[in-house]
Formats: sequence, structure tokens, C-alpha cells
Amino acid sequence: MTDKIDKIIEYICLSGTNSTAQEYTNSQTYSPSILTSCESSYNTTNTNPNNNILSEENIYEICQYIQDLLIQEPNIAHIDTPVTICGDIHGQLHDLLNLFSISSGTNNSAFDDQDETNPVTVTTNNSNGTTTTTTTPINSTRTTSIPNFSQSLLNTRYIFLGDFVDRGFYSLETFLLLICLKIRYPDRIILVRGNHETRQITKVYGFYDECIRKYGNCNVWRYCCEVFDYLPLGCSINDGTIFCLHGGLSPDVKNLNEIRCIDRKQEVPHMGAMCDLLWSDPDELVNSWSVSPRGAGYLFGKNEVDEFRYLNNIDLIARAHQLVMEGYKEMFNKGLVTVWSAPNYCYRCGNVASVLTIDNNMNKTYKIFDAVPIKDNRGNSIIPNKKPSMDYFL
Repeated sequence: MTDKIDKIIEYICLSGTNSTAQEYTNSQTYSPSILTSCESSYNTTNTNPNNNILSEENIYEICQYIQDLLIQEPNIAHIDTPVTICGDIHGQLHDLLNLFSISSGTNNSAFDDQDETNPVTVTTNNSNGTTTTTTTPINSTRTTSIPNFSQSLLNTRYIFLGDFVDRGFYSLETFLLLICLKIRYPDRIILVRGNHETRQITKVYGFYDECIRKYGNCNVWRYCCEVFDYLPLGCSINDGTIFCLHGGLSPDVKNLNEIRCIDRKQEVPHMGAMCDLLWSDPDELVNSWSVSPRGAGYLFGKNEVDEFRYLNNIDLIARAHQLVMEGYKEMFNKGLVTVWSAPNYCYRCGNVASVLTIDNNMNKTYKIFDAVPIKDNRGNSIIPNKKPSMDYFL
């Protein structure tokens, strides 16, 4: 399995550094023509266009394997520092590859087009209360640069706070890369479920259609949705003083043990604690639990955050779920932070992205980065000539 996983990781990374929008848009099934640069690396002599490293059969095997791995994790997974917390990715594969390169500590972008005009800004909140901000140009070395995952995951562990799919044009590759990395480095990466890791949402916002377009049927989508049901609902860091989840708090959850008792192996319900954890949002203008304009979950304010932190001995709640134009937003006397990791969201919002790194001394460092160039090293756009799935506010 290890050799197969390594090949799939390499294959997806090469697609992320070399595939073009024209190749993507013209493809009716997922065939090696999408990945021209690495086509000769694998045996694709069979006439079945899907008989390659990303065949339905291989994806089924991966999804079954990862379920056996994920079922061993509790609803609230645990990981130690140093750790990098990542927000929504939403199928932006190229930016995900860049995220790994930037967050690994090498300051090398995976894309040579990104130069000193798009530097990485690092803001460090030290444990003694001081803040340091530095701006570092990216060392540009590309062509077919693949992030050194073994080095990245040696330097830091990773928590991804859900919403791996939908919106972006490479949701399948994004999700497959993350679960392959989870299989390859199971103790170094945690994948938390987001509100888009559901059958209902992915049928509307892009992932289902992407799988149909690439394979001609929904089998791969079904395999991935089965994995969604096994993803943990949150993650604690070190002694539990930092709690991570996708959305927010719930009026039905006062104690972390109540989250641990949820039967997570199901489609996300329309209401209740599990729904709220994936859908709720903080709001500085509310004084108590309020109806969410999303139509699911709740709005909650400082009182709810302070109470939850006090009852569970938590210093910081880290979450994702909401676009932040500046990459991250600290709220409620820095008791809660929203981390957003999809730059230029939907290829049009113009926002920057960030990741939050916690070191062994519990210093918080925000690395802010821009989107990768929209053209590859051959001058071709990496963005297909079609609009992402519809906007939603509910």
C-alpha cells in the first residue's frame, strides 16, 4: 500500500504543478491526458481511460483503507505541538500544494511565478504577550516542484479543519491527496469534518458534478462520502488547552465529553449538536444563542465562548468555516480565531489565506500567503473557463 500511496501523491502533485485549464475543461473522463507531464510514469496501455493511478478501483481501495484508520480515532482527535492549523481548502489544489511548501519552514513556494511581489507575512503572538511581524520573500524554484511532504511533516504536524471539497475545480485531487497523506503519515495529520463533507452539500456545490465529469458516474463520489462519515468532529492540542473544530459551538454541548459521545458515523443531521459543530458561527454583535442566517447551526457570542472555555479549561478555540479577507481573525479577547486557507476564494474573492502554527512553547504564528499565479509555467491558465458552483449565504 505504501508504494501505491506514494505514486498517487506524486501523481496528484504533478497534476497540480503541470495540468492546464484547457486539458481539464476538455476532459470528459479522468484520463492521463490531464496529467501530460507524468503520463509516461505509469502503465496506461489499457483502453479504459480510467485505468491509471486514479482509477475507480484504486480510489475504492484507498477509501476503504482510510475508513479502517479513521474509525480508530475518537470524535475529538488529539495531536501534539508543533502543529499547523489549516482552514478551508475547497478544492484549490494548487494553493494546497503551496500551503505545504510555505508552512514547512523552507519558505519555498511550489510555484516559481510567485515572487517577491507576493511574499509570506509571518505574525507571531508570543507566549509572553508580545507580537512580532516579519515579511519573507519566497524563494522561487519550480518547473515540477513537489512539496517535500516527509520534510514538511517532520517539521510540523497538521490539522485540516474541513471543507476540503466543493467550490474549487480540483476537489477530488485535493481530498485524495489529504487522505493519502493521512494514510502515509497517520500520526502527523488530522482531518476534521466540515459542513461540506456531506452528501447533500456536495451534490449542490460542485464535488458531485466534478466526479461525474471525470468518471462518467458517481461511484468515486460515493466512496469519498463514505469516508466523510468517519472523519472526527474536532481535535485537541497538547493538554487540551487548544480546541479545534470546523464551525462553532452548540447550545446542546457544554462539555467536551458530550462531543465524544456523538455517533459521528452518519450523514450530518439538519439540527442538533453534530450539525451545530459544523455550521455555527461566532458573532460579536450577539449576546446569546441566535438564529443563523445559514439556516443551520447558531450564531454565538463572547459569553458562550467564555463559558465553554472556562468549563473545559480551554485557552483558544480555533475554527474555520468563514471567509476572512485578511486570512485570519481573532475574536473575544483572542479566545477564538478563524483561520481561512483558501486564497482568492472561488478564484475571484481577492482574499489572502493563512495557517496558524503552534510551537512547543505555545507561541502562535500566523503565516499569511496569497494565491498561486493563475498561469502555469507554460503560460496556460490553471483555472477552467467556467464559474464555480453557485454562491450561498444560507
